[in-house]
Amino acid sequence: MSWMEKLYQTYEQGIEIDTSKPWPISHFVKTAHIEVVIDGNGNIKKDRITLLSGEDSLTLIPATEASAGRAGAKIAPHPLCDEIGYCASDFPDVVQARSEAYLEQLKTWCLSEYAHPKIQAIYKYLEKQSLWHDLSQAIEFPVTFTNRRGQKTKITADKAFVRWKVEEVGNPCSGSWEDSDLIDEWIKFDKLKNSKTGLCFITGDEVRLIENHSRFIRNSGDGAKLISSNDSGGYTYRGKFLDNTEACSIGFDVSQKAHNALRWLISRQGFRSGDKDPQIFISWAVSGKPIPEPLQDTWTLLQETDEYDLDEIDENSEPEQETVQDHSRDLGQSFALQLKNYMAGYVAKLSATEQIIIMGIDSATPGRMGVIYYRELFRDDFLNRLETWHTEFAWPQRHTREIADNPGKKPKTEVVWPVSSPVPMAIAKAAYGENVPDNLKKKVIERLIPCIIDGQTFPRDLLDSCVRKASNRIGYASDMQWLWEKNLGVACALFKGYHRRHPDLNQRRNYAMALDENYHSRDYLYGRLLAIAERIEDVALSVSGENRSTTAARLMQRFADRPYATWRTIELALQPYMQRLRVSRAGFLTNQLKEMDLILALFKHEEFSSKEALSGEFLLGYHCQRQKQRIKTETTDETPSQGDTE
Repeated sequence: MSWMEKLYQTYEQGIEIDTSKPWPISHFVKTAHIEVVIDGNGNIKKDRITLLSGEDSLTLIPATEASAGRAGAKIAPHPLCDEIGYCASDFPDVVQARSEAYLEQLKTWCLSEYAHPKIQAIYKYLEKQSLWHDLSQAIEFPVTFTNRRGQKTKITADKAFVRWKVEEVGNPCSGSWEDSDLIDEWIKFDKLKNSKTGLCFITGDEVRLIENHSRFIRNSGDGAKLISSNDSGGYTYRGKFLDNTEACSIGFDVSQKAHNALRWLISRQGFRSGDKDPQIFISWAVSGKPIPEPLQDTWTLLQETDEYDLDEIDENSEPEQETVQDHSRDLGQSFALQLKNYMAGYVAKLSATEQIIIMGIDSATPGRMGVIYYRELFRDDFLNRLETWHTEFAWPQRHTREIADNPGKKPKTEVVWPVSSPVPMAIAKAAYGENVPDNLKKKVIERLIPCIIDGQTFPRDLLDSCVRKASNRIGYASDMQWLWEKNLGVACALFKGYHRRHPDLNQRRNYAMALDENYHSRDYLYGRLLAIAERIEDVALSVSGENRSTTAARLMQRFADRPYATWRTIELALQPYMQRLRVSRAGFLTNQLKEMDLILALFKHEEFSSKEALSGEFLLGYHCQRQKQRIKTETTDETPSQGDTE
């Protein structure tokens, strides 16, 4: 239960924050549909009855331990704001037991020492038994509710949720959910009503115990609980204990504060995977200080600083520098320096003993939720592991950004290639396609978290899947070549990172992030050859005004499986294109053929003619050669490669 202790401590820190705060105990946020306004004497203002929608509908309401977890036919009224089926005693189809329970609970609160003028005015109005009459005259039922996403839902009359405003003379705060005095009075009254005490397994103190732990953790419709002990007839705890408190007893305040802190963290910085029942990963410092987000890519993280050099390549302009080699050699060093400076900023902000938590939760069934990942780390361990991930899996990635041109006009889109690690979601899509199912996406992210936080070896099957998808260029439509380029960058990053952490120490290698002309591996050299052949044909097609894929692009998958035989096919297909270029781009063609001859001379004969398939290393050589071609300053080499535009 260490996670609950840390969340409890986080709540105590978060409640001191001036901006958004965790919910107070004995309260939770509910979606209200109708707002009713009354005065301090309990008289309704019919012209002020309002239908709510969107963000404005979210309302903090008092709740009992029973009402916070009510479901089905269970009668457990909320103390103040509730559905019409509970608080309108004149509703035609009212369940009398519900209405009576609601009014009796509100009356008890009004007669206690913790009464508040607002609830007394509300009770005085409800005693008139005219709520349904007043609402039905002002509103047509069923009501149409529009949520924050713009989705419309029909709400039946008995399920329409009512919140209250009480306008008092001299009190500018009319909303019951905004009145801090009312909130405090309910917390005191609720504590008085529930006096069962026992040993809290979290704090070790004798305190009020909780029976029903919170739900609504991920969203307002989430029924799954992290802690549940309602199976008194099964074997959840029977056989070892007589009742559930012997298995585990937790203080009411501790449980409420821990769950409220978890909701607060999820809403502020949670990483969600999936739509209906999302898998959640959160990371935070117990002190409440900001920390780097583990599931972000380096591109996003470093944009928080002003010193981030994108190492970008604008494909529509020519760089001024002539020399490619110096830029290539500096690429990894400048990135590492920027990343180190970024992490050093957090070292200065966080103490050495700062406790940083990484936690993942998911539900297997609608009613049960589990902790699927949990780590507690000190500052240096966390930052070092994060820096290691971003360094080892760094590779130039394809991104786009908007550039404001003229006011009032649509901004232009620019393609940039910053050195960055890929995000887990991009890895899942690169491995299994853009429409990867939610359950598969969740499994991928669950497997990647230990690679990021614990430094584990990257899963080989995921790497192989990404390499296969990147090698199959012909599988991408002509207008989706930008996606192929994006997946190519992801595959290269994963191959590089995998070999930095290879299980076999003898096979570990640190690949350069730019073209390494001194590396003579067969697969790497074949990748370079493919990029040069593609470039020659691409420029020839551009010169003649043709827009179609090159032979190298169409045969890329076959080339990966049978490089020697396929290279001969590609080489023969280049002949007519080279004839065109000898007339219009002779200088460009001479340089390309010269480089091709240099690469061919680096092969060993038996390796060149081998029938063995290429590994993912050929993608590194291919990608690096393409990157060199993009930034090479030759006056005859101005045509962007296929896939550069989206």
